[in-house]
Amino acid sequence: MVPSERFYEAVEQRIERLTLIVGGIGASISAWNWGWRAGIGFIIGAILSWLNFRWLDQGLSALFKTVVNPAAASETPVSSWIYARFFGRMALLVGAVYVILRGAWFPGRAVLTGLFSLIAGVIVEVTYEVATGFREPPARNS
Repeated sequence: MVPSERFYEAVEQRIERLTLIVGGIGASISAWNWGWRAGIGFIIGAILSWLNFRWLDQGLSALFKTVVNPAAASETPVSSWIYARFFGRMALLVGAVYVILRGAWFPGRAVLTGLFSLIAGVIVEVTYEVATGFREPPARNS
């Protein structure tokens, strides 16, 4: 059985939510143990990680839409901002981390650890999918 597009959309939404939840929990723990600056650094890293995932998803969706069905893509052109975000996401991450580490406003370890929130979110999602047997999400009543 091949999962539907709705299945993948639900997975992407859960990963986005889990990344922010892990970021919030990690920021709370960091703030409790190492101070408010560490908590803010952690949440900045988590938000950058979430933003990177979101922009990657939007960029890949636009690129696949263009490659799979060029005729439909020409009817509704993809915004150039999608491509700019797709290719600029790594520059944003590197630039933001450089400024934070250079300015020493927040502990570098906290920011870099916050960047791993996406990985933790993906691990939680994979565990959930394995435990539930990769079920399709229920159909929405419109």
